[in-house]
Amino acid sequence: MDTLLVSHPSCLEHEVPPGHPECPDRLRAVLGALEAEEFALLARVDAPRAEIGQLERVHARAHIDTILLNAPETGFRRLDGDTAVSPGSAEAALRAAGAVVYAVDEVMAARARNAFCAIRPPGHHAEPDQAMGFCLFNNVAVGAMHARHVYGLSRVAVVDFDVHHGNGTQALFETDPAFFYISTHQWPLYPGTGRASERGLDNIVNVTLPPGSDGIAFRTCVEGIVLPALERFQPEFIFISAGFDGHKDDPLANLRLTEADFGWVTEELVKLADRHAQGRIVSTLEGGYDLTALAASTRAHVRALMLG
Repeated sequence: MDTLLVSHPSCLEHEVPPGHPECPDRLRAVLGALEAEEFALLARVDAPRAEIGQLERVHARAHIDTILLNAPETGFRRLDGDTAVSPGSAEAALRAAGAVVYAVDEVMAARARNAFCAIRPPGHHAEPDQAMGFCLFNNVAVGAMHARHVYGLSRVAVVDFDVHHGNGTQALFETDPAFFYISTHQWPLYPGTGRASERGLDNIVNVTLPPGSDGIAFRTCVEGIVLPALERFQPEFIFISAGFDGHKDDPLANLRLTEADFGWVTEELVKLADRHAQGRIVSTLEGGYDLTALAASTRAHVRALMLG
């Protein structure tokens, strides 16, 4: 079984206002990085569209309709100060969520060992009834709900190492003990959620890192908090919200991680998945806004998925 790469050209058609950091060039950088010879064995698949019923496990129908039925014919329509839609956004959002669902099906059927979804728009800030923080649908939550409802899994974990807290994912999971959400993120920082005191039903773990934290601090938290918490939960499936904006060169935050740190944490999660989840991992792209750092971090992450 190989590592699966799921993407779609439509994800490049989600245009954003000039100067916006979550731009199509991000995905071009990611896909370009994965054209290197070492990634020749990646199984590459175009993402299908998510179905409305799959989205409705996560989002209110009114929110789904807002994204799918109200895109402008030209230009942009802002949903909030950070988030906008354009003529190609609805198709991109459907393909992004559909990529994670498809990856779950392939991993559960053992046609792939694990998967990386190279998609945009990102998802972890999207709440049940609200787009925010560059995110339209909560892609990782759509995939996690699919894993539970279609395959009957009762212990599904999402590990989020984006530099920003995934408020949308936490909001969806904090009252359901079948899900476990663990996030490492800079604090304080947008969106202002993710305090260590936010624990849900003891199924939420927020690990806060002060500005300037480096790879040593990050690895210490992963070894001391993240991995032990996952060991206790014993997940049957692990999702990764793979945000690379904790990199030292990223312009939107102040952590000091390197691509080696992202490769290391991925290796550790692969080992844990092998112990508890039959190796089942689906990772999905979240943030990362310096194109060179994003490309290098993606290479380290996918390399660890392939070799783990």
